[in-house]
Amino acid sequence: MSTGTGITAEALRQRLAELLSPTTLEVLDESSAHAGHAGADGTGSGTHFRVRIASPLFDGRSRVARHRLVYDALQDFVARGLHALAIETL
Repeated sequence: MSTGTGITAEALRQRLAELLSPTTLEVLDESSAHAGHAGADGTGSGTHFRVRIASPLFDGRSRVARHRLVYDALQDFVARGLHALAIETL
């Protein structure tokens, strides 16, 4: 039986809040909807997330640059098994 990544929506939320000072932040664990897909670890959690975020740090930046800020903030989670991240910048 798989022990999973140990990654939680709350851990991602805390990291993003710390590094990006968001005015709006929602993190959803959508892993259970991806059972059997690439990157799923069999636990139903910790591999596929959706982030909706607005931050003053996004002002004047392109969509790609805003997404890069989010990816950079969460890079150590990717190394731990975060497989998919859907990002909606507001």
